[in-house]
Amino acid sequence: MDLATLNAFIAIAELGSFSEAAMRLHLTQPAVSKRIASLEQQLRVRLFDRLGREVSLTEAGRALLPRAYQILNVLEDTRRALTNLNGEITGRLTLATSHHIGLHRLPPLLRAFTRAHPQVALDIQFLDSEVAYDEVFHGRAELAVITLAPDTRDPVRAVPVWNDPLDFVTAPEHPLAQGTGVTLADVALHPAVFPGGNTFTHHIVQRLFEAEDLIPNIAMSTNYLETIKMMVSIGLAWSVLPRTMLDEQVFRLPLPGIQLSRQLGYIVHTERTLSNAARAFMQLLDSHRDSLALAPGQQLT
Repeated sequence: MDLATLNAFIAIAELGSFSEAAMRLHLTQPAVSKRIASLEQQLRVRLFDRLGREVSLTEAGRALLPRAYQILNVLEDTRRALTNLNGEITGRLTLATSHHIGLHRLPPLLRAFTRAHPQVALDIQFLDSEVAYDEVFHGRAELAVITLAPDTRDPVRAVPVWNDPLDFVTAPEHPLAQGTGVTLADVALHPAVFPGGNTFTHHIVQRLFEAEDLIPNIAMSTNYLETIKMMVSIGLAWSVLPRTMLDEQVFRLPLPGIQLSRQLGYIVHTERTLSNAARAFMQLLDSHRDSLALAPGQQLT
């Protein structure tokens, strides 16, 4: 049982497909199938049920999966710990981030990091915040810069960097934009476009409505904030967007007494060894947060 074989097993288990696993691993499908056949022969059990194109774990496969994660994580932690001994900031840093943060928050920080540490190879993965959370939890990414969950539990540690105010928005010609004294109950009557129900941002907005015993009329859903802004700007629906995205294309709805925001920051796994490169990037994020806090009259946005 070698690392390459375990990686193939995990990829198939996660993706439910030999062909997609082959694409992730940059291998041919026959090569992946050969690795799994070898593993099944070594363990003398069948790990996957194959019904047409559907692939699912057997009972033995389900028992092996958490142990496979554990083996790979222990070996990766060991590699990082040994590499860290020389104190150099080199090697590969796998960083997961959301599309919005990667486009609107990280570029100047990434530029500063690559200039300060040219020996580090950055592997940036653009993922939904919820997927990035899982990448850190399972050890596939050392660090993720994401929308933080309302509740983050051990062994994942969340560190806020930016406070991200959220505003209710419509198209300038939308009926809600023409009225005065608009309330949350008025907003709930009109069609909305929301981030997906599994997203942290969706949960933050949903909690606001639930606190008022209201149910928003969610007509459409997408996880891309730029797409939401476009749909709002042409009058299809209202939504909630980060204040940093607002311009003349959308109208900010003033809702008295309502202040909504989300926390953006980074997460790490507290039970895993971090590389020197990951620690250096965390220090950069911490310094950026501290500089925002010290700026006169500056809110962490």
